[in-house]
Amino acid sequence: MTTPLLRNVPPAAVAAEARDPVDAATLAAAREIVDDVRARGEPALRAHAERLGDLAPGAPLVLPRSALDEALAALPGEDRATLERIAARIDRFARAQRQALQTVELAIPGGRAGHEIAPVERAGCYAPGGRFPLPSSVLMTAVTARAAGVGEVWVASPRPMPVTLAAAALAGADRFLAAGGAQAIAALAFGAGPVPACDAVVGPGNRWVTAAKQLVAGRVALDLPAGPSELVVLADDAADPSLVAADLLAQAEHDPEARPILVSLDPTLPSRVDAELRRQLADLPTAGTARRALGCGFAVVAADLAEACRLCDLVAPEHLELHLRDPEAARARLRHWGGLFVGAASAEVLGDYGAGPNHTLPTGGAARRSGGLSVLHFLRVRTWLRIEDAAAAEELTADAERLAQLEGLEAHARAARRRRGG
Repeated sequence: MTTPLLRNVPPAAVAAEARDPVDAATLAAAREIVDDVRARGEPALRAHAERLGDLAPGAPLVLPRSALDEALAALPGEDRATLERIAARIDRFARAQRQALQTVELAIPGGRAGHEIAPVERAGCYAPGGRFPLPSSVLMTAVTARAAGVGEVWVASPRPMPVTLAAAALAGADRFLAAGGAQAIAALAFGAGPVPACDAVVGPGNRWVTAAKQLVAGRVALDLPAGPSELVVLADDAADPSLVAADLLAQAEHDPEARPILVSLDPTLPSRVDAELRRQLADLPTAGTARRALGCGFAVVAADLAEACRLCDLVAPEHLELHLRDPEAARARLRHWGGLFVGAASAEVLGDYGAGPNHTLPTGGAARRSGGLSVLHFLRVRTWLRIEDAAAAEELTADAERLAQLEGLEAHARAARRRRGG
């Protein structure tokens, strides 16, 4: 009997399939790189970039805006038009998000209080580039930063291809760091020679990028753990196995550690999908990577929709596709996902390539507590307080004095009392 490409897992074992986004060995090795770049700056950044194949010896680490513009000008017209259309859709969605966020002002005793929303000053936008050039990630991160109002935008990606540089130009990037991995995240967080320290660092990546982001947390604003990538397809007997297989392979070819998962309401579907996976792998140029990733995933058969949705919520996947007769019925039950794709026509790849919503999404179960990249990751909510009438604020001031005394903070109490003339 042929072993299925996706392991068959019983529902009771799904919880045990949870995995940490970063293993201890990767975290320890990434810490050495991050600490070295923080301590030695540009020499360490260059040494690690050259050692790991990001950069040819002596090649420039930082590319100016003029180099990005040259790459854009040299891009074939059809390719440029494609990037422009995708960038426009991302920008439209991100600006709609920004417009939904409002300033607040309200009356309080003796005055007014409120909040204002302001962008960070400088953002670092990471785009993977190890196996394939990913101009889509450049657009998703840098266009969103600009829509949020960020004043200075850096893009970092290893071994950048001309199309990646062109995407950075279209997105409005100011400079480009030609390095990747933990060394690039460290440089964006702490600064390294010509690379300034950023206020926010965002973008998807492999486990090394995710580890480095964990290590610089607190130093910079971060988005979310975004990689290795995941897809759960929730399907019933109406699902087309060729479409399910195609979508699972599209996810699997990202990375040998990507995670394709099938949650099926039809006991016969996993075997039919397996047959399609084998057929489609036969002529897939990225079959080597995809086969390894399929080994990281699994298939599970649920007894009913309630159990299927519970299993999906246990995984809390980055991407969740609904190949169902009634996808809205499942949507009403589901709670935890990074990006939801409702109906078989709503392919996850359409989200990857610029329908509008961001494709930088939480992985490793982080969808239970985090959403995808948005303008919110580049914005600060700053509050303010103005007391105009001290007499009208008497009760407020007295409450502050009393609470300070309850906490044993006498200087606080005295500062409040002085506002009352005490």
